[in-house]
Amino acid sequence: MNWVVDMALRNIKRNKRRTVLAAASIALSVMLMTFLGGFVNGILDNMVRNLTRSETGHVRVVTRGYEARSRFMPVDELVPDPEAVLAAIADIPELKGQVTVASERLVFGTLLSNGPSTKVAMGLAGDPENEKSLLNLDRSIAAGRYLSAPGEAILGERLAADLGFKPGDVMRVVTQGADYGLRLKRFTVVGVFKSGLSALDSGVFQIPESDAKEFLRTDGGVQQITVMLDDYREADQAAALIGAAIAGLPGAEELLVQPWTAIGDYPRIISMMASIYEWIYFVVAFLGAFIITNILMMVVLERRKEIGILKALGLKRREVLALFLAEGGVLGAIGSGIGAVLGLGLCYVFSIYGMDFSAAMSSLDFPIDPVFYARFNPLDGLKMFAIGLFVSVLMSFMPSRRAATMNAVDAIKSVA
Repeated sequence: MNWVVDMALRNIKRNKRRTVLAAASIALSVMLMTFLGGFVNGILDNMVRNLTRSETGHVRVVTRGYEARSRFMPVDELVPDPEAVLAAIADIPELKGQVTVASERLVFGTLLSNGPSTKVAMGLAGDPENEKSLLNLDRSIAAGRYLSAPGEAILGERLAADLGFKPGDVMRVVTQGADYGLRLKRFTVVGVFKSGLSALDSGVFQIPESDAKEFLRTDGGVQQITVMLDDYREADQAAALIGAAIAGLPGAEELLVQPWTAIGDYPRIISMMASIYEWIYFVVAFLGAFIITNILMMVVLERRKEIGILKALGLKRREVLALFLAEGGVLGAIGSGIGAVLGLGLCYVFSIYGMDFSAAMSSLDFPIDPVFYARFNPLDGLKMFAIGLFVSVLMSFMPSRRAATMNAVDAIKSVA
């Protein structure tokens, strides 16, 4: 069947304008799908990364009572022996090399004051070294420095501005402890961070975990064990493994192991957005397929006399079908290849520079960075190339079949 491919290539070269139009249409569709896929995946990665680092982790261990009252951040619902839970997680053979961070964490509502100024805020406490890998606040310090000793605190830029704090000031924190008593403690502000996340910058401060345990009277307990994985898509499997590993610990019946996909409303929003974008891919692919079908249909109509002569010379129906399918396949391969390369090029550029939507997102509390970066993955380009080629061949079938079923005499007479 090499002659079929040779003839298809010759026919494609013969009408360069039509070939360029067809290949450009396919390339545009594949380029849009490749770039849109990379950019959307980058946005979803952005959302998952910030949601899991600041709130849920990829897997979270809490008490059932904490989950039922999580919106109130109850400091009396504590994992009683966090060290034993962390040790059990570390001993899971299937998670060796997959767990990047496993850390204790406390979150609590407070009232901050600086002289006459007061504001409601959220306190966040954990091992300062582990929190570097989670929130990266050490890289976001706009003034002062990161935590290094007990009795220190860092807070968001907008929160600091609202209360008039700067590094070196003393911050008073008032909250209810695990013993239901009113607690008051002073912390020295050593740094002000600017993360770009409105929810963090306007209402969060961080203190060392040891201070929080003493301040809140938790008797060594913590509200959450936060586990971060190398691949967030493995969260469901990891949660099942962790649940089995801690099942034998004292009080395990009161513990709840949750993947990030089962915590709160944000995962459902992310899943809904992914579904919407899949439909957008479908629409773009359909438009490209429609263009391919129209172009090949015009090719068949223009070449009716040629088809009639070929059939009169003895070309079989299946050979005519193969000839036009080959033309569609070659056009699809050329256009899809060019489109995939251009789309990957755009993804690479925007994976470095990103798109800054800070002005539009400054008032949103959704946990997402205002600078969106595309995901650059050559495998996505190969996938879009394969889709473009498959759609091209598939949509070439109808006009190819029409050419194959033409009567030779009628085809010649139609252009006489």
